[in-house]
Amino acid sequence: MKQRPEVSLVVPVLNEEAIIPELVKRSMAAISSIDANAEMILVDDGSTDGTLEAIQAERAKDPRVRYVSLSRNFGHQMAITAGLDAAQGNSVAIMDGDLQDPPELIPELHAKYKEGFHVVYAKRRARLDEVFWKKWAAAIFYRLLQSITRIDIPLDTGDFRLISRKVLLRLGDMRERDRFLRGQIAWLGFKTDFVLYDRHGRAAGERKYTVRKLMGLAMAGILSFSSFPLRLATFFGFFVSFFAFIIILYAIWSKITQGDLISGWTSMIISTMFIGGVQLICLGIIGEYINRISQEVRGRPMYVVGESSDGDASGVD
Repeated sequence: MKQRPEVSLVVPVLNEEAIIPELVKRSMAAISSIDANAEMILVDDGSTDGTLEAIQAERAKDPRVRYVSLSRNFGHQMAITAGLDAAQGNSVAIMDGDLQDPPELIPELHAKYKEGFHVVYAKRRARLDEVFWKKWAAAIFYRLLQSITRIDIPLDTGDFRLISRKVLLRLGDMRERDRFLRGQIAWLGFKTDFVLYDRHGRAAGERKYTVRKLMGLAMAGILSFSSFPLRLATFFGFFVSFFAFIIILYAIWSKITQGDLISGWTSMIISTMFIGGVQLICLGIIGEYINRISQEVRGRPMYVVGESSDGDASGVD
């Protein structure tokens, strides 16, 4: 029977052809210091350059390098999920493929895991070479999410972490399509710790997380772990009702004190537009939740594997 590796490293990549050789070299050196049988799983999330060929070349050099190539771009969180589903290790490290997260930190994460922690986060002490707006937006988002949810999602952390196999198996039971893995792992509630590090700029290539993708991830985090938007819609409803009640009292008072004086159209237009705007906001919030329900009910595979080092070409629910 094949011995289970002590650690699996899952790395999603998208159009990272130039980085792959250095990524594999540094990562394998780091995890090999933990266990000679450690494995690295590269998940190609529908790259359009030579990323897959570069991965296959590394696989030919070292059979401990495994890969999963998705049939198209399913997104960062789905790519990580595909890697987690393929991981065989007693512990699993998750790391981005742009080398902003240093693989040399993994042995330190693993040392904390051996002390008895099921989740060990890599917490950013500083975000070097990051644009100001991204630092600012990330800081606001994580603090907002922590304030409106009942789960403790660590501040200043991304997906770079190491989890035990116990956490991996429980995480595998959570098959929702709109995934926010850092929130799902926090929701499980296992014993956690963190290691501080400085996050550097990309080694090569272009940034893959656009403003639209970041907004989508933020929306998934908020809607998956908080009912605050729905409560906000309820608050708007009560507020508008109160506003309308004040207008009714004003209309009655004007009728009594000023007889048949016709009120101006300005107040009518303002109140109509205000109420209409709030209604659209509330409908939009409800629509977001309904859309997520619809996606779950369809029951489509979370991702589809085009090919892999294990010869698997099936979708996974």
